[in-house]
Amino acid sequence: MGKAKPGDMGCDIMHFNLHKTFSTPHGGGGPGSGPVAVKSFLEPFLPVPVIEEKDGKLVLSEDRPLSVGRVHSFYGNVLVAVKAYAYIRSLGAEGLTKVTEDAVLNANYLMHKLANIFPVAFPGLCKHEFVLSLKQFKRETGVRTWDVAKRLLDYGFYAPTVYFPITVEEAMMVEPTETERKETLDAFAAALEQIAREARERPEVVQTAPHKTPVGRLDEAKAARELKVRW
Repeated sequence: MGKAKPGDMGCDIMHFNLHKTFSTPHGGGGPGSGPVAVKSFLEPFLPVPVIEEKDGKLVLSEDRPLSVGRVHSFYGNVLVAVKAYAYIRSLGAEGLTKVTEDAVLNANYLMHKLANIFPVAFPGLCKHEFVLSLKQFKRETGVRTWDVAKRLLDYGFYAPTVYFPITVEEAMMVEPTETERKETLDAFAAALEQIAREARERPEVVQTAPHKTPVGRLDEAKAARELKVRW
């Protein structure tokens, strides 16, 4: 992204995870899809077939005596890879660096705004995401992170990742990304501040949220036991 060189850090092998960095969401093949690059001294050992150019054409070659051989027949999620490639080409080198700076700026700005509402699990500068802990808040109000996430729907916000990482009790992981404007970040912070106030004054409102969506609070245990994936 124009900010770091894994090779200079001593990495010999690098999996370029297409999630976040190259615009792909958690699902849809993002975490698992992406190229694996190696330093030149490891190239002879790469799996076959490899793509080579011969006489102006791209061909598949298995002429690699030191190769580890074939490792899998599946080449990954093609649509995810094409989307990431288009994203990279459309932004260019300068654009990729700019979105990285914006993502880090947005995350740190929002983290500092929310630190007055919920404790930050890992204080200090963050990269593109940060983690809040509602552990003490739950003890004081009885309101869980899950409740706050559901209440955010009433304010027009889809909740951030909750209960991850699992090493942080009552975790809420926030990734504002580079696409959000300051006005949106301020509105999100204001919504969480209002929800925190509600939790202290009328916790039942938060614990039974959402109230303004077509479907209200579901029975999570029942939904897990009686899974229905058809309309």
